[in-house]
Amino acid sequence: MLESLIITFREAFEAALIVGIVFGFLTKTGQTDLKRTVNIAIGSAVLGSLIIAWAFNALAGGFEGKNEYIFEGITMLVTVVFLTYMIVWYAKNTNIAAELTQGLEKTQEESKKTGIFMLVFFAILREGAETVVFLNAINQRSGSVWEPLLGAIIGILIGIALAYLLFKGAMRFNMKKFFNITSIFLVLIAAGLTAHGVHELQEAGWIPIIIEHVWDINPAVLADGSFPLLHEKGVIGSIFKSVLGYNGNPSLIEVLSYIAYLIAVYFIWNKASKPASAKA
Repeated sequence: MLESLIITFREAFEAALIVGIVFGFLTKTGQTDLKRTVNIAIGSAVLGSLIIAWAFNALAGGFEGKNEYIFEGITMLVTVVFLTYMIVWYAKNTNIAAELTQGLEKTQEESKKTGIFMLVFFAILREGAETVVFLNAINQRSGSVWEPLLGAIIGILIGIALAYLLFKGAMRFNMKKFFNITSIFLVLIAAGLTAHGVHELQEAGWIPIIIEHVWDINPAVLADGSFPLLHEKGVIGSIFKSVLGYNGNPSLIEVLSYIAYLIAVYFIWNKASKPASAKA
């Protein structure tokens, strides 16, 4: 649940931030008549996201056996690509408001209604589509639907509320630090998804196992069939699994893929976060 909460919180906050910036720009420039266009774009993007969610679930439900492992493994690795892109994008673009405002000013010169609609629609649809892919990968890893869904709903509500309070001036915080901190959590989640995606492809026979369990520190299941707290399926262990990608009995390739992802993102992050002048 915590994993889906963190991801949807970021996605909802980003979407609400974009909408808030657009509304603020239109109010400041006296173009309040275009706010209706923004509302239509938001509604259309939400509808589009729901259609994508329906199509994705319909597709996912059609796989069984080996094909299911392959689909889940590939979905998780694709999710990692999206998460990494999001992390790197924010490392490069620290001033979202300024860049979006510049885009709005350019859009105004070309076509008011169409430009505003397309900007908001695709910005929200992108967040919605990413959320669909992320939640599907989390559902597959957790083996549950309702807990990730509950976490997603809570995350969306918190994200929208935080963005609202920010624009109303009820609270202030350092945006760069906020995105850096949440990005660290996303990196750990992505590393865990990388390892689990590899695990699914090993189940499908696409990737060799070599060493099945590098270690096995999962406590024995209790006599009543429940899992101990520190078991990867226990209360504490499942939290570590969600946020840190913890696995009590990983294979060698899973461990190596987890470490390799963290190392790769470290170097990519450092390169992306350097100012343009420093790169030259």
